Amino acid sequence: MIQLNDISIFMTVSGRRLVGGLSFTLNRGDRTVIIGEEGNGKSTLLKLIYDPELIGGAFEYTGSVTRGGHRIGYLKQELGDGENAVGIKEFLSLPEEESWRAEALAAELGLDPAITRETRAMGSLSGGERVKLRMVKLLLDEPDMLLLDEPTNDIDIETLEWLEGFINSFDGGVLFVSHDETLIENTAKAVVHLEHVHHKKVARCTYAAVPYREYISSRERAMEHQAQVSAFEHAEQRKKEERWREIYEKVDRDQRNISRGDPSGGRLLKKKMHAVMSQGRRIEKERESLTEAPVTELQIFIDLPPVSLPQRKELVSMREEGLFTADGRRLTAPFELTVTAAEHVVITGRNGTGKTTLLKKIAGSLEKRSDIRPFYMPQNYLDLLEGDMTPAEFLAPSGEKDAVTRARTYLGSVRFTKDEQESPVERLSGGQKAKLMFVKMALEGYNVLLLDEPTRNFSPLSTPVIRRLLKEFGGCIIAVSHDRKFINEVATRVLELDESGLRELRRE
Repeated sequence: MIQLNDISIFMTVSGRRLVGGLSFTLNRGDRTVIIGEEGNGKSTLLKLIYDPELIGGAFEYTGSVTRGGHRIGYLKQELGDGENAVGIKEFLSLPEEESWRAEALAAELGLDPAITRETRAMGSLSGGERVKLRMVKLLLDEPDMLLLDEPTNDIDIETLEWLEGFINSFDGGVLFVSHDETLIENTAKAVVHLEHVHHKKVARCTYAAVPYREYISSRERAMEHQAQVSAFEHAEQRKKEERWREIYEKVDRDQRNISRGDPSGGRLLKKKMHAVMSQGRRIEKERESLTEAPVTELQIFIDLPPVSLPQRKELVSMREEGLFTADGRRLTAPFELTVTAAEHVVITGRNGTGKTTLLKKIAGSLEKRSDIRPFYMPQNYLDLLEGDMTPAEFLAPSGEKDAVTRARTYLGSVRFTKDEQESPVERLSGGQKAKLMFVKMALEGYNVLLLDEPTRNFSPLSTPVIRRLLKEFGGCIIAVSHDRKFINEVATRVLELDESGLRELRRE
């Protein structure tokens, strides 16, 4: 087993606590998910468990991690530039006489065994191929515990379903971070919840040995009950304090009005005031024992402005001879696409079929039009953001005082601290950059949204809010997504892009 005992993690420079007093155990057969908003220390915690040296000088920690002699496999969130540049065979780095092991594992994971001998760069592969080959490399060391940091990034639905089966069938323990709610619901049997409350000044950790959906439901019920009890107790306390105040004011008034010729009455009132003051101290003491209102990590408090377009207005009408790679390789057969203004269209399909290419092409054609206000949210946010600009500069490029004030108000509604609002965007997490995109939408009132994987960087606690915002959006949405909940809840039409072209999927 892997055991964490009273782990706290601090940022070295600021001393800010990321994780506070976390204890739990990961046994063989456990499937435990770590959830929390961006910047709450999920990836840092995984690195600490695997190898404390990975958190470097940026973080310090107290407490202890017992690894029990296990062989631990760690899948980091992304490959580095150097790793993306190397060939597949070199990446796996097996002696020739043991290459059969990689081929066997590749076959088990649904890959063509021959891929393990290729020299194609890792960065040239689809998201699904990359994550499977990274798992091959991991499993070559025969680990009995796995730490997986966002294995669902950039993979299609087919690979997501494979990953669910892999996690559930792995013989050892699995501790993982993921933004994909469906995968979490289908795999996790325990939850580690990292929160930052009181304006990110207090780190709170919760461990619950129950499935994810049960944890969320029981947490909501407990907080609703606590809120009701707290409201009732505080209301009763206010009534008690008001009654005491009335008595105090009456006795005080009687004391001021009593005649000096009535010393006996004065003594009685003084004695009565003493009793009233004693009662007041008791009532004040009682307030300390009242049930507190539940304190939670605030999520996203933002709404997209109401917009509308003529429902039958045709926004997209395209006939394509197919999609091609930059070097001319054909990705799809010819296809046609028509989209009207009232639709929420989601394009899905396997990795590498050209979904992003298609969305960029649609965005390019719509951005030339003056009769609509389109906004394109790319998968790589730095396509829109300059790394050294601050969030406020991105949202209010004019620099006008009122515009900057409005931008900062909106940033506060999505939990940006003052320091984060003034930091260069290149230092922000993927989730914070994604929130910045949605703040831009809220401020500008666009009526056509072109979104490439809009939920991929939001926590499973925030994605329900994003889905609601987009489901209720009155304009047109054309999105690329592998998020199964997003597809089911937001799309009015679902299109699948593959080698044969673009086809409409029936809704259940």
